[in-house]
Amino acid sequence: MIKKQTIWLLTMLSLMIVLSVYYLNAPRDGEMALFDDQEQDELTGETISSEEVDQVLDQAGEQQGDAAKEEDGTTAANLDEYFASVRTEISNQRSMEKERLESIVASSESSSDEVNQAYEAMKEIEMLDVKEGNLEAQLKAVSGYEGVLVRNVSDNNLVVTVQADKLTAEEANQIMLEAQNEFGDVKVDVEYHGNEG
Repeated sequence: MIKKQTIWLLTMLSLMIVLSVYYLNAPRDGEMALFDDQEQDELTGETISSEEVDQVLDQAGEQQGDAAKEEDGTTAANLDEYFASVRTEISNQRSMEKERLESIVASSESSSDEVNQAYEAMKEIEMLDVKEGNLEAQLKAVSGYEGVLVRNVSDNNLVVTVQADKLTAEEANQIMLEAQNEFGDVKVDVEYHGNEG
């Protein structure tokens, strides 16, 4: 279930992208002046040469290319923000679980079995953090992915998301093998998200 905070964040990011695209495609003062000159030429009977038309079209194409590059950068930044927000959410959940376990350990009413189980659970949380970090670093260094997010969604299910425009079956299998080398016998789901969203 998606939390309200996550929905709010995704809504704001979507709004930011829409406004950025609108701003990048909005006419600028120079472009308006060009159209005013064309209208004036029509009124005075002067014509525009085909070379001038080509120049205007080339400039428009360059501006659209620049806008597309900026949009790609925005999408990559949004993907980085998404990875960071998911990591923060996971970290917050694990911190709350650690606090709960620490309260069990600190409680004088807890039995020795409950204390031992709490210690073991805290060790598992710390090992999970280390393994996820190791796998992310390994996939970035060895396979060259710009962004990697590893999430342990249950005891035997791992989700690995990489930042890539495409992913071949061979690359996905390599990610699964590296994940199983780090985590053992787990089910691994591989996802990818490209810069275009």
